[in-house]
Amino acid sequence: MGDELAHPLMKAYLDHVRFEKRLAQRTCELYVEDLKKLCELLLEKGLEPAAATGADFREWLSRMHSSGRTPRGIALILSGWRGFYNWLGRQGHVKVNPVVGLKSPKASKPLPKALSVDDAVMLAECHAPSEIDSAWYELRDSAMVELLYGSGLRVSELAGLNVDSTQSKTFGWIDLEGGEAHVLGKGSKWRTVPVGAQATQALRAWIALRSEKIKVKDSKHAQSGVNAQDTAALFIGHNGTRLTPQSIWQRLKRRSLHAGLSTPVHPHMLRHSFASHLLQSSSDLRAVQEMLGHANISTTQVYTRLDFQHLAKAYDNAHPRASRVKKPSQK
Repeated sequence: MGDELAHPLMKAYLDHVRFEKRLAQRTCELYVEDLKKLCELLLEKGLEPAAATGADFREWLSRMHSSGRTPRGIALILSGWRGFYNWLGRQGHVKVNPVVGLKSPKASKPLPKALSVDDAVMLAECHAPSEIDSAWYELRDSAMVELLYGSGLRVSELAGLNVDSTQSKTFGWIDLEGGEAHVLGKGSKWRTVPVGAQATQALRAWIALRSEKIKVKDSKHAQSGVNAQDTAALFIGHNGTRLTPQSIWQRLKRRSLHAGLSTPVHPHMLRHSFASHLLQSSSDLRAVQEMLGHANISTTQVYTRLDFQHLAKAYDNAHPRASRVKKPSQK
């Protein structure tokens, strides 16, 4: 991935975020795109990264805004550039970060999308159409949905789960007896989340079938190059390798469409649904923050807005004094 960047300082920075900060692969891929864009702009002016000034970045910010790039997109690019120049400063290449103080145009913050309780249950209880080895896909995908919705996991956390704790330094694992999932989240931070009865039942069924398949395929693994990290994975594909986040996205989209939901469901939507439905029932913001693994409670507070929308809609539909006062007709 680093080879895609021509400048040695940018390559070194990518190595830093990948191997020292251990950021997620998708995050690193986004950093590559941000730095590619920066390379193009620097080449236009014949500048080295250390020679770019705040005026240069203000010009580039204005150009991005004029070209129709969204405020959120600009903010993400600026964040990537800011991180790069912070690192350059620590390495002694620049004295001042030229991106500090630059702000993207303000944009309204959309609420995260969450399913209704009925839709979430419909997705969990959906039976996918028959396909080759239907039991394999049905039990596996059902267990994935139950964990995403029942425990609020990120898709990367789900993909990083193992069946046991034998590789606990680098992978999370499931403890069915304890009813817990030990999750390695953002920033390599560990947390423990409860696994509900429905998820436990789905996981037991899936693990039993998975174990049978693994035994049958053991003799083939040595020939196919499947490594120990894959064979320990909780969720694997038919070839025995660990499911990627992209594969989980595709399976969930397929399941939601078959369930007849009005919009394709992605894994983070189930995480939003987990948080929203918990707050509707308990209003315990701190507990939800801990289960989601949010470092800052302000991140979790966005779900109180979802909860308020739910309450406001119920009020509008049910309370006798909720309807608006009709304006007197003009004569």
